[in-house]
Amino acid sequence: MVLCARWLLMSDDDAFLTVEEVEKLLQVTGRTLYRLIKHDNLPGYRVGRQWRFRKPDVDAWLRANARRLSARDGQAAQPARRRVLIVDDQEPIRKFLVKALALANYEIETAEDGATALEQLRATPFDLLVTDLQMPGMSGLALIREARKLAPKLAIVIITGHSTEAIAIEAINLGVGGYLTKPFRVHNILVKAARALGDPEPPAPPGEAGLSPET
Repeated sequence: MVLCARWLLMSDDDAFLTVEEVEKLLQVTGRTLYRLIKHDNLPGYRVGRQWRFRKPDVDAWLRANARRLSARDGQAAQPARRRVLIVDDQEPIRKFLVKALALANYEIETAEDGATALEQLRATPFDLLVTDLQMPGMSGLALIREARKLAPKLAIVIITGHSTEAIAIEAINLGVGGYLTKPFRVHNILVKAARALGDPEPPAPPGEAGLSPET
């Protein structure tokens, strides 16, 4: 739900909390908080690029979900899934990357252009950005420059049908952690993603098939 800042300022009777205050109240990380908003109906309001929360709404949500949260806390803690954003204007490439990265149990979202990707990056945190370089409108490098402003520590892997020395140098300067030239195999993208994230590399499967589309 998106509300304007003026509306919030007019609501003097309600106490609004910041993301940091709600994280402390619920004792969760930022990534978990965004999951609660998206999947568990935690009521929050978008004010520009920021989230705000009404204290009465959060208290009511806690009371309604107390039993389920208590049961969840009693279970063994599971490591958070890495969140990956795939950006490519070619649908076959996006589908191939989704299938490949799903093998590593990543939580995956996609975008078909740079502008859409930026909106997703502003809305929720990601661990890894996988983007094509040659796209209509905003190029992959332009997207990376803007993404770096939003999330300086974001891991990045770039994919392209062809490369030049100038592109490679700028990619390195932007802190890109992996570089793939089409076509590539499933294991290639899994290795590049793991390296960019600082995770253990997956073992190479025997006789691997699964070559990506070249478009």
